[in-house]
Amino acid sequence: MIYLDNSATTKPCAEAVEAMTLALTEAWANPSALYEFGIDTAKRLRTARAQVAAAMGAEPDRVFFTSGGTEADNWAIFSTAKRFGKKNKHIITTAIEHHAVLHAMEELEVQGFEVTYLQPDEKGNITLEALKNALRKDTILVSIMMVNNEAGSVMPIDKMAKLTHRLCPDAIFHTDAVQGFLKVPFSAKTLGADLISVSSHKIHGPKGAGALYISPRLKSFPAWLVGGGQESGFRSGTEGTPAIFGFAAAAAAGAKTLKADIAREKELLRSLIARLDPMEGLVINGAHDAPHILSLSVPGVPTQNTLNLLQENGICVSAGSACAKGHRSHVLTAMNLKPEVIDGAFRISICKDTTAEELAILADSLEHKVLPYRLKGR
Repeated sequence: MIYLDNSATTKPCAEAVEAMTLALTEAWANPSALYEFGIDTAKRLRTARAQVAAAMGAEPDRVFFTSGGTEADNWAIFSTAKRFGKKNKHIITTAIEHHAVLHAMEELEVQGFEVTYLQPDEKGNITLEALKNALRKDTILVSIMMVNNEAGSVMPIDKMAKLTHRLCPDAIFHTDAVQGFLKVPFSAKTLGADLISVSSHKIHGPKGAGALYISPRLKSFPAWLVGGGQESGFRSGTEGTPAIFGFAAAAAAGAKTLKADIAREKELLRSLIARLDPMEGLVINGAHDAPHILSLSVPGVPTQNTLNLLQENGICVSAGSACAKGHRSHVLTAMNLKPEVIDGAFRISICKDTTAEELAILADSLEHKVLPYRLKGR
């Protein structure tokens, strides 16, 4: 199998598996317990928090564990709305966010909030000028993803956060960094975002863990879950230590090789694009500025047909966002691509384990199997 759907999920690394196994077989106590067994697990939990924080460039006491990126996004958005109450009700986001953000915005609109959706250009980029024009005195929240999960466009989050805070000092800036964490270098301490969402299973950790960074700038922020007071009272509930420890191990491992991994993935993607670009009938979509995401299209061949043809050669790619199954891509639609391009689009996403040989097989399969299928008019 050639797995090229790493933006959907990644294979857990050996470090993550080892950490999870330890948590399940030895360090399985409740970290809130006051005897030595529980105290030891609590120490391990503190270490895990420090590992994730280090990988994010964050203060350990400002990183709070969640069940994943979706929960982190929901927490950031709904708690910001709750924090401002009835004071102001204008929110800015983009038309190409993950559905964890878009559906949350739709719910807030029902509650009376006004949401401005910034539109991308044909490459999937959101400009600073568009954000500047949308900011208002009553803006309470700006939520813009760091890396688009289909177009591979990378947003200038540091400049966007700075602009937001300059024009709207009280507004909160959130970024969904699920596709950016350990793919696009950033430091939470200096990025300027007030809230940052990340996920474990996108960085070779297990599913079921993620985190929300809450900047020290937010001296008060509404709790997400109430109960026993875990996560400094922000998110109650016994911590899912197996997933958290696996997440932390993956973050620590990924941080060690970050620069080399990014350089390698960029070169792999560059070489693949050079091979694919001359192919007649194949369209390359989006900015693909991120080192791991490439959107392609074969107009005239429905996406599912392409997926089936590639699967016959043992190649796994995606129809787009794994969380938007069965729907035409809202990202490519917002980019104003032609309907035939959208309906024939698919996504390739690589990781540090992807090889040049695997991508060569993909290119050969597209050239000799998928494109001829189009020419036969099937």
